[in-house]
Amino acid sequence: MKTVPLTELAAVIRSKNAGPYELTIDILFKNARHYRYLKEIHFFTEELFARLYGVGVEQVLNLVYFDPASAVKCTLVRPMVSGTPGDADVYGAQQHAPVLGLRVPLEEWP
Repeated sequence: MKTVPLTELAAVIRSKNAGPYELTIDILFKNARHYRYLKEIHFFTEELFARLYGVGVEQVLNLVYFDPASAVKCTLVRPMVSGTPGDADVYGAQQHAPVLGLRVPLEEWP
């Protein structure tokens, strides 16, 4: 099966704080058809995000497929409380980098 970079299918890939203890990753798709296909095959899983972020699955708090926006949202335990000494990204806005390298399967369209 052909794979393509996620960055070709997503209009937005971002991260942000979901409070001082949690981090949210958002992926909003350009095309609802691609979103629905990846949802159908359960491409995005807690295990995938745990592997990407080098954490245990129990650190992945929530994974939501949000149909009205053709979006996937994943919330993780933040590795360091926002704003504590040593925190290099207080807003959590630079934490989506591991997702940028993903390649996703793309079904063959008739």
